[in-house]
Amino acid sequence: MNWEQVCASPHLQDLPFKIETNRYGQVVMSPATNWHGRYQSSISVLMYELTGVREHIFIECVIDTSEGTKVADVAWGSLEFLAAHKHEASYSKAPEICVEVISPPNSEAELTEKRRLYFEQGAQEVWICDDAGTMFFFAPAGQLSQSQLIPEFPLSIEI
Repeated sequence: MNWEQVCASPHLQDLPFKIETNRYGQVVMSPATNWHGRYQSSISVLMYELTGVREHIFIECVIDTSEGTKVADVAWGSLEFLAAHKHEASYSKAPEICVEVISPPNSEAELTEKRRLYFEQGAQEVWICDDAGTMFFFAPAGQLSQSQLIPEFPLSIEI
């Protein structure tokens, strides 16, 4: 299935799960938790407070990758990114910042793969938020001590 078919399927509407696809077009589901959503919200609010531009921030940002459609929990895209991709149902490129909030079923291998896929699609940074609110920042060359795109972003957040 492609992403438009996934979105149009009446069988996949109103699921209490985040869904993505793998490289074979199969739907992959991850259960949601309230704390996961609270971290997503907190990260997006902090991004807004630190950049002052709400329109650049996405929750559940859909991105086409070489391994299927992935959904970054939070993302930030520049005006240039938005202008180039605003009408795409699933972005053909990744926004500048893609954030993953670790969920119980996420493995280190899965998170490493998602980082690779987001960078492959043009992300400049990938952030990981663990279940304690600790933030980890990555550039294509490796881990960063802080975000280079939003340097004031805290190293830990509380919900």
